[in-house]
Amino acid sequence: MDYRRLGRSGLKVSAIALGTAQCDWWVNEATSRRLFDTYVESGGNLIDTADVYPVFADGVGGKASEEFVGRWLQTTTKRHEVLLATKVSGRMGPGPNDQGLSWRHIVKAVEGSLSRLQVDCIDLYQAHDDYDDVPVEETLRAFDHLVQRGLVRYVGCSNFKAWRLMKSLAISERSALAGYVSVQERYNLLERDRIESELQPLCVEEGVGLLPYNPLAKGFLCGRYQQQAALPGSPRAAGVQRDYFNARNWQTLEVLRRIAQERDSSCTQVALAWLLSRPAVVAPVVGASSVEQLREIMAAPQLQLSQADLYQLNQASAAPVV
Repeated sequence: MDYRRLGRSGLKVSAIALGTAQCDWWVNEATSRRLFDTYVESGGNLIDTADVYPVFADGVGGKASEEFVGRWLQTTTKRHEVLLATKVSGRMGPGPNDQGLSWRHIVKAVEGSLSRLQVDCIDLYQAHDDYDDVPVEETLRAFDHLVQRGLVRYVGCSNFKAWRLMKSLAISERSALAGYVSVQERYNLLERDRIESELQPLCVEEGVGLLPYNPLAKGFLCGRYQQQAALPGSPRAAGVQRDYFNARNWQTLEVLRRIAQERDSSCTQVALAWLLSRPAVVAPVVGASSVEQLREIMAAPQLQLSQADLYQLNQASAAPVV
């Protein structure tokens, strides 16, 4: 397994992070345990969850993912090798202060996460979404407070606009507060423009690690969809059709398939290898529903794409010039 520094921090994380939104929801506990065991046995060390996973129809966080991770941690013999990342800001109750990035909610939420995870410290605590109704300095001081108390080791963010991330970094530096070492964003071969135009250059310049989520475009980049075939029997299939079925994406998928065949690899591995070649990318956050799928994913960092491969993928997936 390849290990990379998380932004400007000294923390080294595996090139694949394991997402957990599926655990104890559409993937049952027994399978989830096998997935976690396989992940760490394969050299993975960054498990990413959130207090709101899974989010149910009423919009209130389900907490089940953190609770499962906590139960699994009590049974694994490799607890000391695992880095835990979780997130805060989603709605956790009906009250007006049960969500967001206020001091009150952050300090209250971390207590819940620590209890569910059954640990005394979280390695990477992340702002799940930005809230522009909360002063940036209040949020950063709350995170710094948790670091000073030893409840959190590093802080990161997710779904932040580039200018809001830059503002946060500037305030952290000016006020000597714990600053964001990472940012999570939706990023894959089919969704490049918004990230590569502003956020990615900022991450490179400021030393912020980029942790892409949805790196396989909800499974479209795995190659299981065919342009003229019926949709597979997946609960996500209708959403994939709505979001990704267009001429440019089919063209990208054909290039992906051809390179995978030439490399004796899979579409999944090529898509992840492309992502790992991009500036500032540290570790795609990937979910899996089976051990076989996870093993395929964990082999992706060993795949070395040629410059010609990367050029073809970049050209096929580039946004049309208008």
